[in-house]
Amino acid sequence: MAAKGDPLRALKGLSGMRRRRLVILLLLGLCLQPVQVQMTGTTSYSSKCPSRGLCSKLPPVCLSCNTSTSCRYGKPATFQCSVKPAVDCVDESGQPQKTFPFLMKCQFCWQLPPSQYRCSESTSCMTVSCPRKRYNATCSVLDHVHCLGNREFHKMLYCNWTGGYKWSTALALSITLGGFGADRFYLGQWREGLGKLFSFGGLGIWTLIDVLLIGVGYVGPADGSLYI
Repeated sequence: MAAKGDPLRALKGLSGMRRRRLVILLLLGLCLQPVQVQMTGTTSYSSKCPSRGLCSKLPPVCLSCNTSTSCRYGKPATFQCSVKPAVDCVDESGQPQKTFPFLMKCQFCWQLPPSQYRCSESTSCMTVSCPRKRYNATCSVLDHVHCLGNREFHKMLYCNWTGGYKWSTALALSITLGGFGADRFYLGQWREGLGKLFSFGGLGIWTLIDVLLIGVGYVGPADGSLYI
């Protein structure tokens, strides 16, 4: 009986057929391991690259281009591009292609119009302030858009978010129940709401002023968000 913990002696104790099967299984495991690693490495972009599609229509993630910043801004520029490994594409005649000239507009990614990138939103900055406040947003270019430079960049944007408060509801409460501070309570301004409640809307003067301020949008939610 083979000693416990000695794999070599245990292997010798097996019959010839079982020994050959075990060796074959070990060799198959060693051969398949690099294939699995290679497939995992290409999945990140190969899923976004249509097979046998036009090379000129591929998204930037599928291409490696030799770009240059010496082109004229806003003008069409041609750069030499090649497809990445595991990407198959064809030219206009249906022939496989690996390297080709690519025509694109000469502009940096941060110079794109807002419709061609998406930015992070901030829910902590005040939207109702004078002057309007900005926040540092992280923006990413859409997958199908080609541009020069980094596809992720920072940009100072105006605070523009909403907490779900409706201007029409706030105005209606100010007109009907403003004397009891209902409009201020709705907007999250409970201190002002208590003041209006115990002063009967400032004897009507405060109520009238709030109707005007909410009507023009000067008084907004306490969290600094915009009306819906």
